[in-house]
Amino acid sequence: MGQALFYHLTRHPLDVTLTLLLEKSLQRGWRVMVRGRDEGRLDWLDRKLWLGPEEGFLPHGLAGGEHDADQPVLLGTGPQIANGAGCLISVDGAEVTVEEVAALERACILFDGRDAAAVQHARGQWKALTGGGAKAQYWSEESGTWKMKAES
Repeated sequence: MGQALFYHLTRHPLDVTLTLLLEKSLQRGWRVMVRGRDEGRLDWLDRKLWLGPEEGFLPHGLAGGEHDADQPVLLGTGPQIANGAGCLISVDGAEVTVEEVAALERACILFDGRDAAAVQHARGQWKALTGGGAKAQYWSEESGTWKMKAES
């Protein structure tokens, strides 16, 4: 059974933290599914990933193409994980189920600490996942470095 890691973003924007987590996941040999709620926002993330430094290029694609299964990192809005990912990263409040956490190596939930609705939604996700038996950790960058603040 995997675990859910909640990342409370307060200092760095989503694209910076996402890039860091994608790099670490690929280093572990995991494929990654990035699940969002809005295709426009995922298009924006896709452009950010393409514009990164050449030496740090993260191979990825947007879901819906004929090569989804081959993508090391796949960005999409649907519930399917078409690339056989071992890690699911939820952005902008995209849902993650207890069953997914159990089946994956890791599920990461990134939420904006400056957005009260996003924080409230993440609290609901924490309760739903831990209430369903998933192991979870809460990480904050408030002090300037990532520190685990809670575990269940």
